[in-house]
Amino acid sequence: MIKILSEPLSIESLNVKINGLPKYLQNTKIVQLSDFHYDGLLLAEDLLAQAIDFTNQLKPDLIVLTGDFVTHNPQPIYQLAKQLKHLQSRAGVYAILGNHDLYYTHSQTEITKALTGVEIEVLWNQIAYPLGSHLALVGLADFWSPEFHPAPVMNSLDIHIPRIVLSHNPDSAVVLQNWRVDLQLSGHTHGGQIVIPGVGSLPNWISSSRHKIPELFWPWIPFMEGKWPKVVENWQWSQGLHQITTNLGTNQLYVNRGLGTFPPGRWYCPPEVTAITLV
Repeated sequence: MIKILSEPLSIESLNVKINGLPKYLQNTKIVQLSDFHYDGLLLAEDLLAQAIDFTNQLKPDLIVLTGDFVTHNPQPIYQLAKQLKHLQSRAGVYAILGNHDLYYTHSQTEITKALTGVEIEVLWNQIAYPLGSHLALVGLADFWSPEFHPAPVMNSLDIHIPRIVLSHNPDSAVVLQNWRVDLQLSGHTHGGQIVIPGVGSLPNWISSSRHKIPELFWPWIPFMEGKWPKVVENWQWSQGLHQITTNLGTNQLYVNRGLGTFPPGRWYCPPEVTAITLV
């Protein structure tokens, strides 16, 4: 079996300011895991075990899983779920689905069944309050799904209530500019997988330099029109924390680099467990 080149796991820790966060939720710790692509090839078993172990060592108040549990065939989700059941947090584990989790017509049902079977709650255009009524957790349908309709969910929230939004694809942040989003947690991009020191992610550099490259060469260049499927429009949000100005103020978006790795592999873009402290 071909091994996909990855890098050592990285623990990314950051503080995120939430306006109106009640005192009893100060220093709440949320751990995010994303993009497992568990299929026997794209995620090493030792890396998965390490990510689960590190997550538990962080003693989180809440764990969120932001989609793409499998790559195509949903069957591996049952083996993955047996390992994810070892995740431990005070307020539970919540998940959303990504585009790969919807690959076949039965994928959503199979993956949701496997995760709920190990007490991981899957949110699909739903709101939960695992940390109490003063902080909403919103889980949206995948951005590419025909059921991505955030308006009914977002409009049902009191504007004064802080909210964390789980949405697999960071491009959804464009649509979500219409509402207050104290923190959006996404994945999907794998951080671009290849990062050029001093320049940034390769897909973002290619995308931003498109006007400098003759269109004749586009079909032979990854992430340009003509050859590779679209991943995101906004490669500038490929990883890390971003501030997005809206008519209502500023929304915050954090994009996790994920655990799984597509060919040709990762370079200066390690797989990630994110530890977020709310302040």
